Formats: sequence, structure tokens, C-alpha cells
Amino acid sequence: MAEITLDVRQLHAFAEVGYQVAGSGGAHAAMTALRRVVPVDAYEFVAFDPATGRHHSVVSDGHRRIDHDAAEEYAGLEACRRAIATRAPVIMPEPGTERYFRRHLAPYGWRAGLTTPLFLTEGRYTGLLHLATKDSFPRLTGALVVAISPMLAHVTDLTRCVIDPVGLPPDFRAVAFDRVGTWREVPGHEASAVLREDPAMAAFARAFIDSRELSRHGLWLDGKGRWHELRLLRAGVGFQGALQGAVVAERPCPLPYDLTGREVDVLTRVAAGDSNPQIAAALVLSVRTVTTHLEHIFAKLGCDSRTRLTTKALAEGLCRLDVQLY
Repeated sequence: MAEITLDVRQLHAFAEVGYQVAGSGGAHAAMTALRRVVPVDAYEFVAFDPATGRHHSVVSDGHRRIDHDAAEEYAGLEACRRAIATRAPVIMPEPGTERYFRRHLAPYGWRAGLTTPLFLTEGRYTGLLHLATKDSFPRLTGALVVAISPMLAHVTDLTRCVIDPVGLPPDFRAVAFDRVGTWREVPGHEASAVLREDPAMAAFARAFIDSRELSRHGLWLDGKGRWHELRLLRAGVGFQGALQGAVVAERPCPLPYDLTGREVDVLTRVAAGDSNPQIAAALVLSVRTVTTHLEHIFAKLGCDSRTRLTTKALAEGLCRLDVQLY
């Protein structure tokens, strides 16, 4: 059996693992770096999806075949549950894994397997890393893989938005939602607590995902009475952007053109094509009051017709996005 000893070359390999995971190299480049230290003939990353509570294979190499039910089968083993509880690797075949080993590893020539649960530095579980070899693993393999597992855990982190949305200004705080309401971080943008905590925002994002719109831009009044510029963009989320999702981004702002909140409401109705009586009925105002608001809006925005007013409002995102409607 080979022995593992740490030297400068191997420490450099560990650093390269982290660099490739954090950068654009991805899982395969990270594992290429790891193979400089650990003799691995095949590997498989299994992601845990918090939205469904299930495990599924996301990245593999060296395997001629990956059975679709293998991830859930392994996650159901007592050995796996114990490994997740203790954060310790599992060597296969060990007691409790023999049947799994005979079905999924032995038929393809592997003599040994090693599985490590993957946890981010903050302690959140993201999935599993399966390693397989035609020989046997050197001593300390499990300890070394555990040591770099917080870096590798990012490969199976399905709560992250991995497709960087185009056209989102850098000073916006953002989160990404999938259709079931799971939120994810958006690379390059601070996560928005006010969006995460709004109970209606996930449903609002789902309605946008189900629409034909590519983007949406407007004003949003949060639950504490603060106005925000709000943008929604389509984006792929989850591993390799495989899920339909939406990036929702916000930044606090004063109302533009010195508009009042009520004037924003009237302007939003005008842009929707409502007549003055319709606006009055919707906002519980008199028609005379609506007419007065419109006079102020025309003056503030420098428009002389409802058509120009609507064009300007939609182009500049001056309409109110009523999240509570969803």
C-alpha cells in the first residue's frame, strides 16, 4: 500500500483544488489537482437538494455507468447517515455497504471505494464525494479528503446561483429564486436580507419565471415603508444553471422626479392603460383627485400625453411592482 506524505508539491496541489473550485476550472480541474496527491481512478459528486431532500449525481469521471438510483440508495444506508453525523469518511466495502459495493462498484473493476460527506466551512451539508480505485487507498486518504472537503463542498452546493446574470448593476443586492421558492446567492452581489425575508417575494419571482418576460424593472415598497429600485432577470440556478430561476435585485432609493407614493400608484395605473375613472375606483379616490395627481405627474416628468408618460414610465422603471399581488 502506498503512503501519503506531505511535501511542498502536495500542499500546492491542495491550494490548486481550492483555486479551481473558486474559479472557472470547476470540479474536474479540482479533481485533477487532487489526483496529484491521492490515487483516484474514478469519482462522483453527489449533491443534496434542500428543496426536495433528495440526493442526485451531478459530476462524475472514470465511471462507465452511473445508476440513477445509486445516490438515493447510498444516502439511505446507515453507514452514510453515520458518516454525515460524524463527518467521517466511509471506506467500502465495510459492514453495511457490501450490497451497495457489489451492485455499483465491483462490477466495474473497482476494489475499494471511499465516500466523504461534504460540509461548507459554516457547517452546511451539501452532498457527498465518492472515490473509487482499482487498487487500495493509501493511508491518510480519508483524513486528507476530509481536510479539503469544505472547498469541494462548493461543487455540490445547489443553493448557489451559478449563472451570473447579465445587465445587473454592481451596487444592487440580490438573491436568486427557483420555482419552488428556494433562494440562492448571486455571485458578485451581496445577498439581500430584505428580499429573503419578504414572505411574498418567492411567489412573485415564480410568477415572473412563469411569464414570458426576460426582465422587469420598477419600484417596490417594502414592509417597513421603504422604497427600492427592483429588477428581475431570468437566470439559470442550481448546479450548472440547470433550473429555471430568476434573479431579484434591489437597492434603496428615493422616489424619482420627486414623485409621491400616491403619484407612483396613479402613474402605474396609467401605464397599465386605465382611464381616470378606473384609476379612481382602484385607488378609492375621486376622479377629480386623480386628475390633480396626473397634472402633477405630467409636470414632474415633462410629458404632454398619456402615451409619452407610459413610454417613459416603462423605460425608466417608474411603475410600482406590487409584490403583494402574488
